[in-house]
Amino acid sequence: MTIILPLLIGWTLDLLIGDPQRLPHPIVWFGRMISFGEHRLNKGKHRKAKGAVMAIGLIVFIFIATWCVRSILHSSLFTLHSSLFTLHLFFTLHLFDALIIFYCLAGTTLIREVKAVFLAVDRSLEEGRKQVARIVGRDTSELSAQEVRTAALETLAENLSDGVIAPLFWFALLGTPGMLAYKMVNTLDSMIGYKTERYKDFGCWAAHIDDVANFIPARLTALLMVVAAGKPQLATFVWKNGRNHASPNSGWPEAALAGILNCRFGGPHYYFGQLFDKPYIGENDRPLTTDDMKKAVRVNRTAEVLMVFLVLFLHLLLFVW
Repeated sequence: MTIILPLLIGWTLDLLIGDPQRLPHPIVWFGRMISFGEHRLNKGKHRKAKGAVMAIGLIVFIFIATWCVRSILHSSLFTLHSSLFTLHLFFTLHLFDALIIFYCLAGTTLIREVKAVFLAVDRSLEEGRKQVARIVGRDTSELSAQEVRTAALETLAENLSDGVIAPLFWFALLGTPGMLAYKMVNTLDSMIGYKTERYKDFGCWAAHIDDVANFIPARLTALLMVVAAGKPQLATFVWKNGRNHASPNSGWPEAALAGILNCRFGGPHYYFGQLFDKPYIGENDRPLTTDDMKKAVRVNRTAEVLMVFLVLFLHLLLFVW
């Protein structure tokens, strides 16, 4: 029962605020830790082994560190005799968990960014390219207006899985230590999990760990999206197209959104100067509009609500048992 209040507080804060711009963010610290290790280890021989040690070490460290802080706060509740101070620790523990949940969820900020991309590209193509470059890893300098909008919607679908559903999934399984450890997994993949010359060996383990961590959440995300859109019949479309992606996971939420919008995602793109020939997801290469973006945002929000209530329901069920 102790997860209900922190989850509702953390989720509500993300809905209202999004990523705080002026407060320290643990993901920024994760990025600095990864960058520090990568610059010192990603050279010479045995790069794959060194990358594995760094990735696993950072993930385990974050899980244990978070678990230790919670354990200290939790055990103090049962050893102190002052009821007032015990009550203070109780709320401190809840606040600690709520802040972790708040920092680990990234639904609102990405939605704002995607809306900004559509507004920018409506003003000018160059402005749209600059805006979408904030949220995608591909080269954007030569993208058409259609490709800018497509990139934004693909990222919106992927982020629903990586930034909302997967963190909540790992929270349901392993609490806030698991949730924060997942964010380290995701940050490692986003920084070094590429098949480029620089990262193909060193980031190999980071990419594979991320694939495992997102295997169930990505498919759960696609299911929640088609339910949120009221189109469960799209399950066949998602099953057919979800595997049309270089990633074993990213294609599933993208396929769900492509089916919901009746559009086409994927195709060849440049990353770090290298061309990656991605397969297409869907067949209807129609122009995307602001109305499509608004529909995609509604689907994302509804799927997010469904996931939050699913987590709450499962914990209530376990409590009753």
